[in-house]
Amino acid sequence: MSEDHEHSHDSQTSPESDVCLLLRAHAESRWLSQQVVPVLREIEERDALPDEQLGAALAYLEVLWIEACARAAETDATRIELDARGPGDDHTLYEKACRYHAAARRLRCLIARRVSRLLAVPPDGSRHAHRRIIARPIEDRRASS
Repeated sequence: MSEDHEHSHDSQTSPESDVCLLLRAHAESRWLSQQVVPVLREIEERDALPDEQLGAALAYLEVLWIEACARAAETDATRIELDARGPGDDHTLYEKACRYHAAARRLRCLIARRVSRLLAVPPDGSRHAHRRIIARPIEDRRASS
């Protein structure tokens, strides 16, 4: 009975899922802050960036954003798995994981707006026109295998 009880108890709780979501959300937020935001700042502060380097910086931002979309999809998939399992016995850890995920999504959305402005084609077709890569919200994108 002890083994069966422990096995059924393990399947009812989700500490591994909670911790996995916490780690993924933390890693995504940190990666966005350390990899994407500095490039955004450099492009947005065009005084620090020579015109001849703008194209390369925007291309690099596009590559970073593709990676960000994949990371976001993985984080969101982890949240979906956690929600499917439910809070288990530890509601506190579950709620913390959900709040941390919400914070990561807010950061992601703020950055997505900035990226979208930079990578969108301006209506006047100016020399800084670049292909728009954000056709739908980041939350709707799927990670590639």
